[in-house]
Amino acid sequence: MSHLYENIEPNVIDDELVQKVLEEERTEDIEKIVRKEGFNLKDVKELQLSFRNILQIANLWQFENLTKLQLDNNIIEKIEGLESLVHLVWLDLSFNNIEVIEGLDTLVKLQDLSLYNNRISKIENLDALQELQIFSIGKNNLTTLEDVVYFRRFKRLRTLNLAGNPLCDDERYLLYVVAYIPNLVYLDFKLVRDSTREEAVLQYQYHIELLEQEEAKALAQLEDKQAKQKELEYHRTAFVEYLNGSFLFDSMFAEDTEAAKLACLPGVDDLLQAYREEFVSVCESLFNYGLKEHENREAEVSHFYEYLNEVLTANQQEGRKRILEFEKQSKKRLEEIHNASSYDIAESKRARYREDILQLSEALMGLEILITDQLEEILEEFKRNIAAVASTFTENVKGMMNQCRDLENHHHEKLLEISITTLEKSLKNELDVDLPAAVQTLLVDKNTIVNAVNASHGTRLRSIDKRESDILSNIDQWQNSVTEKAFQNEIDRNRNRVKEIILFIEHLQEELDSIKIPEPTE
Repeated sequence: MSHLYENIEPNVIDDELVQKVLEEERTEDIEKIVRKEGFNLKDVKELQLSFRNILQIANLWQFENLTKLQLDNNIIEKIEGLESLVHLVWLDLSFNNIEVIEGLDTLVKLQDLSLYNNRISKIENLDALQELQIFSIGKNNLTTLEDVVYFRRFKRLRTLNLAGNPLCDDERYLLYVVAYIPNLVYLDFKLVRDSTREEAVLQYQYHIELLEQEEAKALAQLEDKQAKQKELEYHRTAFVEYLNGSFLFDSMFAEDTEAAKLACLPGVDDLLQAYREEFVSVCESLFNYGLKEHENREAEVSHFYEYLNEVLTANQQEGRKRILEFEKQSKKRLEEIHNASSYDIAESKRARYREDILQLSEALMGLEILITDQLEEILEEFKRNIAAVASTFTENVKGMMNQCRDLENHHHEKLLEISITTLEKSLKNELDVDLPAAVQTLLVDKNTIVNAVNASHGTRLRSIDKRESDILSNIDQWQNSVTEKAFQNEIDRNRNRVKEIILFIEHLQEELDSIKIPEPTE
């Protein structure tokens, strides 16, 4: 078994310890074993678990920094338990009883993978392994030659072993694989010759060109989708997603079960068109305002941290200056104590040096108290500024959403007028249009049509209220999050700095106490 360690003394883990860790079921018992042996499993980089009759992969999460893992020649039936091994570069699962490729999605750094001599019949679930360079899946149950096209997605793949699969018996095998996976250097442990490559290209040129066109189209679609997703995420950070168009308007009517019926009433179509244009215009104004305010918020936070860094840097420089001044004298003082001609002189110099250490401690702590007070004022000002930014945004959002409500209220009034007029004409048999049966059920009496119009109005108002509530909730969460983070960062910084000063002063005192001085004479 081989192990590779970084920045630690080599340790030896015997097979018995590994076996205990792998077989133990309870996390606390694993921790006891490791603690008792005095070894940190996180330090292990390579692990060999070959020929152990392992049926199920378990407890490897403790070895979270593994880069190389050998699990070959076991009786493993399922790929599992590898999720936390995100640093794996090399994985050997050959000579097992695996039937399905799975459980590898988190191993995005994997470069070398062997599934040789298993029971796999389908190439699948490898999309996340974009760093894959060497892949061995020989001696399995792969039967369909066309399935090797799957490997085109691995742009770094240079070595592929398929030998021993039924698909290798196809007379097209060699040229087909070389043609469809053009970056291969080695196939089935043999160098791909230039002559073979040329023949493969010539034979499958037409098919490859068609495939490349399809891939280019798919790639363009994927890039477009990713660009839109990225843009949407940016809109979400500004709290105005889906407001750059008619989404809110359309969603209001999509949730309104009466809207489609009422839209059939004479004159409603023109009313809806005018309503839509004005409503969408307000939404787009809110969208543009939201993006601008997002930039302002980002600038406010960025300015705060830049200023904070300047203040901290100045304080740190003053602290380093005090320490350098102390260190200029410390070496000389320590030598004087060590070389003192008598115990009394040494003790006198030691006392003076101890006083110097105390003064340095007070100076450093004083600087920390000073910067803590200064940062408290800066943080409070930042909190006020963030509150002001959030408040301005909130008020303007409310104003624009009220515009949406005003438009909805106006539309509701006009729709109610049209509905009642249509009802009156219907009762008098004066309608010059044929209405769908579903609409005619509303034109029974005034209460029925008014209730339908009011229900429709209430549904749309609730949609507007919800969108407003979501925006206001998001800005409130942002305000709390950004200020809490700033205050918590300062608490953590202060604790770490005080601890750092204490440890430094303790080190100086220990160094002073370790100096041997002449024994006092009788």
